[in-house]
Amino acid sequence: MTTSALNPRTRMLLEAPIAPTLLRLAAPNVLVMLAQAGVGLIETYFVGKLGTDALAGMALVFPVVMLMQMTSAGAMGGGIASAIARALGARRREDADALVLHALAIAAVFSVVFTLAIVGGGRWLYARMGGTGAALEAALVYSNWVFAGSLLVWVFNTLSAVIRGTGNMAVPAYVTVLGAVVLVPLSPLLIFGWGPVPGLGIAGGAMALMAYYLIGSMVLATYLWSPRSVLRPAIRHVRFRWALFKDILRVGLVGSVSTLATNLAIGITTALVGSFGTAAIAGYGTASRLEYLLVPLVFGLGAPLVAMVGTCIGAGQRERALRATWIGAAMAFVMAEAIGLWAAAYPGVWLSLFNSDPNMHEAGATYLRTVGPVYGFFGLGLVLYFASQGAGRLGWPVVGNLVRLAFAIAGGWLALRCSGGLTALFAAQAAALVLYGAVNAWAIAGGAWFGRVGWPRSTSALLRHMSTANNA
Repeated sequence: MTTSALNPRTRMLLEAPIAPTLLRLAAPNVLVMLAQAGVGLIETYFVGKLGTDALAGMALVFPVVMLMQMTSAGAMGGGIASAIARALGARRREDADALVLHALAIAAVFSVVFTLAIVGGGRWLYARMGGTGAALEAALVYSNWVFAGSLLVWVFNTLSAVIRGTGNMAVPAYVTVLGAVVLVPLSPLLIFGWGPVPGLGIAGGAMALMAYYLIGSMVLATYLWSPRSVLRPAIRHVRFRWALFKDILRVGLVGSVSTLATNLAIGITTALVGSFGTAAIAGYGTASRLEYLLVPLVFGLGAPLVAMVGTCIGAGQRERALRATWIGAAMAFVMAEAIGLWAAAYPGVWLSLFNSDPNMHEAGATYLRTVGPVYGFFGLGLVLYFASQGAGRLGWPVVGNLVRLAFAIAGGWLALRCSGGLTALFAAQAAALVLYGAVNAWAIAGGAWFGRVGWPRSTSALLRHMSTANNA
């Protein structure tokens, strides 16, 4: 079959100039990720009005919520988008259609796991993270509502990943932005009440969030089963095949290990910060939300990179896949570093959006001044992780994240033992981010996608290595 028989969207990923195409695809995707991050920030803003205990409670839950978000949208979502992109690139149209229902089945299973684990074990978990008293009770209220509705989060992110795998970044963007517009009035209405609607406190924020995911999932499903969609998923006479589950899970499960490591690093740091009190937890949790904000921003660039790399790999265009990766890596580094330097220079601008407690501000500012200047390495490591999802080669990005986790835990513990201060603790987290970006860049530059790593390689040597892998 010739290239002319391909869908125009697939042909664009294989033939169009790389940088302009990435930027064009990333623009709506960055918008969708900003809107999705804005959803969390809207909630944090209004919950912050309930007081420091409520803000600290949300800070305790936030790493766990982000674990579910990053697993469903980034790890498993990346596996879904990668599988669909590779199927379309290899002209396996029927497999691409069938992957939709396989992805939804995986989402249903994972949502049940999250609901049972967090609703059942939330009190134990948040207490170990330093939660006590009113902060712990606020965390439990918010957590139970969110994780009781985890299926909605998984379905929304799965359908978004399916559509992005076809190269369509605009539809998920429009749905998310419109949902955020609805959430802006709905969240304060349910938190504080108005007229006949009673104020539900922190539980109202969780309910508004679940309403957002419910409406968004319905709109995405309507599009996916419409004539405008590239895919034609069929529910009747569906036959589940292990080969298609495997195509998603071999990327998604490995990516989940990386996602777990990222959130464990944040969660364990939260526990270490907990020895400094509730205000310190609130300060670190609020400041580290900016680090979490980088995840959807880089994902906005990484999602089209997954589609482009996956499509190119499926079509045998390995050199183009690698060029796209480094162009995307440069963009992500610059974007994340600019945000980090701004946050380090003006930490109060960010922190004052959520609370005015001076102790909270002091802890948060210490984090941003220490870790913000190395955010570029976090962006670098993360976008290379997404590119590796597209290539279906996630081994080294997982190693990079495990290195980050090990250094964050060991370095943080030693910092508290030796100095006992927050600055030393956060310096260990900064060093861990540098290692994360460096390991991922080292591995891909050394040819990790195409065989054993041997670095540094010249460009010609790497291309010869790729040619050998192709022939093998």
